[in-house]
Amino acid sequence: MPMTHSARRIACLQPSATVILYAIGELDRVVACTRYCADVVPAVADGSRIILADSWTADTAEITSSRPDLVIAAVPYQEKAVSEILKAGARFLGLAPKTLEDIYTDIATIAGAVGAMNRGEQLIAAMRSRIEGTRALTAGCARPRVFCEEWGKPLIASGMWVAELVEAAGGDFVGVPGRQVTPEKIARLNPEVIVAAWCGAGDRVPLEKIIRDRSWQSTTAAINGRVFCICDEFLNTPAPTLLQGLDALAFAIHPEIFPQHERNPPDYWRSAFHRVEFAAVS
Repeated sequence: MPMTHSARRIACLQPSATVILYAIGELDRVVACTRYCADVVPAVADGSRIILADSWTADTAEITSSRPDLVIAAVPYQEKAVSEILKAGARFLGLAPKTLEDIYTDIATIAGAVGAMNRGEQLIAAMRSRIEGTRALTAGCARPRVFCEEWGKPLIASGMWVAELVEAAGGDFVGVPGRQVTPEKIARLNPEVIVAAWCGAGDRVPLEKIIRDRSWQSTTAAINGRVFCICDEFLNTPAPTLLQGLDALAFAIHPEIFPQHERNPPDYWRSAFHRVEFAAVS
């Protein structure tokens, strides 16, 4: 039985919040969300909710028309919109995670807001267990140099939680997480594995083109055909979907330990992951 003061009508402007609510069995509380939420939790697109284009262009009146008692967004968020949301009587929760520990805190916070603290703790424990299980399997293995990027122009390295997942999957993250870097610097670091997960691009990163345009053909990753795209929802959404990104990273970094993903991929894998076709690079 939910507590009387728990949020009952939630507008999710951040896909990770929608994923978390789905994972703890509280998706019915979501009355409005963005189209990006529907990308990671298709169940919200059943016609019963207001679907907003995205959090930054969403009309405040459209958000408040769903009569939410809690609005969840990533920060920074539109200052004027926050003011209007608060005037309408809804609480506002701004999420800004950087590390896996921050993500666990966000899960606990959202679970507490809907009176599902036990399920939130169970979800956190399950995530920790999966990540530590992967770490244990790669313990003692060679640790290839791995470059992950979340954006291509300008070139930006993936954030800290991705670096942590790379480490758990048995690799050494090269570059500074979340910081802009030059293609020349990455070429000098000579990654053995390259992963692209561009925000908003799904699995449509033009791998052959970026290798050619950045003159990365002589990197060890390109020479050995270890350049991959992982669907951005599975690395850039700070939620349980990161476990799917972890699976993809584990195969990309240590296929000798995790070969099952290529032989018998789970349903999400085909859209989450692909390898560059190097015939086009030479």
